[in-house]
Amino acid sequence: MQKSIERIAGDTDGISYEFPVYRIEGRVPGTPSVYMQAAIHGGELPGVVAIHALMPKLRAAEAEGRIRGDLTIVPAANPIGRSQYLYGDHFGRFHLGTRVNFNREFPLLDRPDAALIPSDERLATADRRLKARLLRLALEHEIVLDLHCDDEGVPYFYVPAALWPAMADCAAAFGAEAVLTWQNAADGAFEEAAIHPYLALDAEALARRAVTTVELRGIADVERGYAERDAEGLYRLLVARGVIEDRTVAPAGPFGGVVAPLDNVEMVKTPKAGAALYDVKPGDRVKEGDRLATIVHAPGEPDGAVEVFAPQSGYIITRRATRTLRAGEDLLKLVGDRPSTMVKKSGSLEE
Repeated sequence: MQKSIERIAGDTDGISYEFPVYRIEGRVPGTPSVYMQAAIHGGELPGVVAIHALMPKLRAAEAEGRIRGDLTIVPAANPIGRSQYLYGDHFGRFHLGTRVNFNREFPLLDRPDAALIPSDERLATADRRLKARLLRLALEHEIVLDLHCDDEGVPYFYVPAALWPAMADCAAAFGAEAVLTWQNAADGAFEEAAIHPYLALDAEALARRAVTTVELRGIADVERGYAERDAEGLYRLLVARGVIEDRTVAPAGPFGGVVAPLDNVEMVKTPKAGAALYDVKPGDRVKEGDRLATIVHAPGEPDGAVEVFAPQSGYIITRRATRTLRAGEDLLKLVGDRPSTMVKKSGSLEE
């Protein structure tokens, strides 16, 4: 395993950022190669600790000659977001200088040519330089795993529709509980940028690729047990795709979790500002009309609370970690049995 350091110039004199990159060279030419990163949103740490738990397994496999395909691993991909604090609170989702989400506006290339990625000298801000650098690292790999987490949620995948159901083996091997498929996104999330140059490939060539955003439960689920479980899931995924040889790992079998297009996701919102009292948790199934939560907006008043009901039957995949919410703010994600009737914005579900 080799380690190198990537450095990103900051936006003011004397400031720069750096992050480590680990590489393992595979021994079997033609085996799919892997790029894996965590914490592009600087405060999302479940993926960071999962990679930390995975690394001893990779080192052991390397020492035993069982690594077939090349691996490139970035355990903490966003030193800029990791460094952003304001009055003691961490802000790692948006770049404070540009106010752009760190997982938006990656370059969308028409073909897999690294020469099309803008150089540092052509990019005005550190966050854009970081995005170009990460895409350059990931571009030529067939398997791209971008590890995130939600507020509170089950482990689930976002998968380009062009790669489903060919990626069902990955979801089953990892142990994902749900898969959300998407197509025609336009906001340049890392996952979209990683697959966009290859969408012109034929179906057989696309089936070799695996590109996904892996949501590892909730932002507070940074625990040893979860880290070990997720490391095992990532390891099984790599074995399933032939990147690592390990005859002790049994095939996962068919994927049995929830699968739905993004069009079926109801982003249930709060009708009033107040305190959220949830009746459901991630992983629950609900029927249309079931109460999901009560919002206490005028405490002490006879009519000081309003109930929120399920707009359709489905599966609760996430809910907000904070209990203090503004009017119109996202309360939870419900994966419905039919397309949502809400007005959709283009691109990703959330900012």
